[in-house]
Amino acid sequence: GEVVGKSSASQYQTLHPRPGWAEQNPSDWWNGLGQAVRGALATLKGSDDYSIKGLCIDTTCCSVVALDRNYEPLRPCLLWMDQRSAPQTQEILEIARGDPALEVNGNGDGPLSAEWMTPKSLWLKQNEPEVWESANVICEYQDYINYRLTGTLCASSCNAAARWHWDGKDCLEDGEGRPMSLYQKLGIPELATKLPKTCIPMGTPIGKGLTKEAATFLNLPVNLPVLQGGPDAFVGMIGLGCVVAGKLCLITGSSHLHCVVTSQASRSKGIWGAYRGAPLPHLNFAEGGQSSTGSILRWAKDVMFGNSERSYKELDEEASKVEPGSEGLVALESFQGSRTPVTDPLARGALLGLTLSHTQAHIWRACLESVCFGTRSCMEGLAAAGHDCEEIILAGGVSNSPLWLQLHADITGKPVVVCETSNAPLLGCAILAAVGVGIHESIEQAVEAMVRTCQRIEPNPERKKLYTSLYEKTYAKVGPAVRPVMHAIGALRGGEIRGNNVVISPSLLSSNWANMATEVRGLFWGISFDMHQN
Repeated sequence: GEVVGKSSASQYQTLHPRPGWAEQNPSDWWNGLGQAVRGALATLKGSDDYSIKGLCIDTTCCSVVALDRNYEPLRPCLLWMDQRSAPQTQEILEIARGDPALEVNGNGDGPLSAEWMTPKSLWLKQNEPEVWESANVICEYQDYINYRLTGTLCASSCNAAARWHWDGKDCLEDGEGRPMSLYQKLGIPELATKLPKTCIPMGTPIGKGLTKEAATFLNLPVNLPVLQGGPDAFVGMIGLGCVVAGKLCLITGSSHLHCVVTSQASRSKGIWGAYRGAPLPHLNFAEGGQSSTGSILRWAKDVMFGNSERSYKELDEEASKVEPGSEGLVALESFQGSRTPVTDPLARGALLGLTLSHTQAHIWRACLESVCFGTRSCMEGLAAAGHDCEEIILAGGVSNSPLWLQLHADITGKPVVVCETSNAPLLGCAILAAVGVGIHESIEQAVEAMVRTCQRIEPNPERKKLYTSLYEKTYAKVGPAVRPVMHAIGALRGGEIRGNNVVISPSLLSSNWANMATEVRGLFWGISFDMHQN
């Protein structure tokens, strides 16, 4: 599980033909991959104590590619963050309401993301019929790269289960697991044959490995095993060791993503999933999320505190001197809407209980606490659907703050585990490859050998009790109480209430929903490639 060589490719541009649209050229992915792999190999020169055993790739999901009969792209990729198919999400929820395939979207009540495969495919048929008719294959970034590597077209069952409305177990049988009733209702039955006909689990060998052309391009051996990967966040679950029911993977950054591994694929309003057969065929997982978490701290520091020169560490140190509950100051973290368990795009942030005695330290602590209260609320929504967890395995920005780590433990009442690796998707790929080539017999065995924890934070019993009282008496009541006012404010500002039944929402995998306008303009992307010693 240790990195022995690494390299990055040159950045490549994301194209934005219209506001909210985001495209990339698949040829840039391939060229970037080649540059990164060859660069990583070059860092190993002078050392004979290694051999390359296999190759596994993770990519962003919901990045849709249309290929002709020669498997050449017909147009630039519709990138994961592309929001052009928002009208199609509403159309799908209205036309196909009650279809079993939509149960993974809040038990059929939504939200349905504009980033998913089905709405993007529907957009292509409705808006670019010539591309749709010419497309022999509709696939993902992952599928395209693996095809270029091996000459074999196949889908990742994790991708299909979590973002295509497929059944992650049934789809392993050719032609099965496709949501045909959904496609029929939407007038796109042909999508079932345009998507890859073969679907395999993560960690499974693809075809006969590297083709001669790909091997030459990458400077790797012909027929080197290529193992199926999947979506970066869900491969990251493997890299964090979330492969047993009862473990929750908490990916933190500008937003929070909660993925809990569960023994049952039950669905409920207020969550996404559970996805049957994902991330691995014998597992299921469900999702929750918060749209603005780390982003509200950045806002507080840069805007509310006047671009304070104090570091995050210094602000944490000051906040640590404030008693739990911030002396009566309560914050709502839903600055950019609420994802789960209450999906409300018009929800907004708030500070309640301000007095003249409150300082920046109180405000900072209240913001930290609000994110943790929101995480507890999301976890309760997952638990109510039958997806409880025993511990939280955390990755991302929160791991840099001892105070915030302890608050997550105290407020949720769950132990928080931090792993040694800072790149969970990278380690997840290494684990999948190690199992796929026979170095380890199972994913569980590989996780035991390759995933190492560096911290385990237990809840403080007294503070856990205190925060439970604060959560039940304040935070849990504030959101419902201010919701009508927030909706009225949204209407005054030109916001749109779409009704009780249909809600459009960006994906929980969006790295920064709080700043989507920036994310979909002027972005440059790159590929990094690291090699792991198993």
